[in-house]
Amino acid sequence: MAANSVQKNPSISIFTPKSGDTFQDKLKDGSLAPEMVIVPAGKFMMGSNDDNNEKPIHDVTITKPFALGKYQVTFEDYDKYCKATGTSKPNDNGWGRGKRPVINVSWNDAQKYCQWLSQQTGEAYRLPTEAEWEYACRAGTTTRYWWGDEIGKNKANCDGCGSRWGNQQTAPVGSFKPNPFGLYDMHGNVWEWCQDGWHGDYKGAPTDGSAWEGGDGMRVLRGGSWSNLPSNLRSALRSRNSPDYSFYNLGFRVVRSSPSIL
Repeated sequence: MAANSVQKNPSISIFTPKSGDTFQDKLKDGSLAPEMVIVPAGKFMMGSNDDNNEKPIHDVTITKPFALGKYQVTFEDYDKYCKATGTSKPNDNGWGRGKRPVINVSWNDAQKYCQWLSQQTGEAYRLPTEAEWEYACRAGTTTRYWWGDEIGKNKANCDGCGSRWGNQQTAPVGSFKPNPFGLYDMHGNVWEWCQDGWHGDYKGAPTDGSAWEGGDGMRVLRGGSWSNLPSNLRSALRSRNSPDYSFYNLGFRVVRSSPSIL
């Protein structure tokens, strides 16, 4: 376990986590839940002028730290849930399971996984809100990608990112450098479901980082994937689909917001 990793210890009565610390909760069988990174509270400018659905650019304040999955939920993580609940395992398209991000999962599937994870750990797991996702993706940056305005080479997995998996298949999680918050694959690999309902722009959007429910029945997707062009990987880019839709470039990561370690 990394030097800045922590595990809950009932013999320790006082613990003050720091931004960037990582931890893993235990499941009832003694195995570990997804590895989480503590993301600090802060403010950022959400959106961009690149597309009408990314307007207006607006101030968002994340009032409390939260923990976000260090990686996209993997097949290894998700298959534990499937085995425990008798749920059919999603197809891996022949690319392998293990440390590859789970694919062919819908928003509804992701919700059920979060509910199971919460039951297993006694903590509150859920999908990230759209504001939390963009805040974590940007990690204090204002450029199109956390590393700059150009896609560069071999910084992410997409069609045109210069990696060996680009436009071919998913990459094992953690195959590229993390962003300044210590989060991997915030750009590319698989699209990530968010909690929010879809709204066509940000007029009337919450400014406190909370989920924006309602909308047209669709659910928000962020981050782009291995099969998308670099423009789809921008920090501000938004997409959506039906909550029961699944595909080989859709996955998710989880948030834990309960106070026992945060």
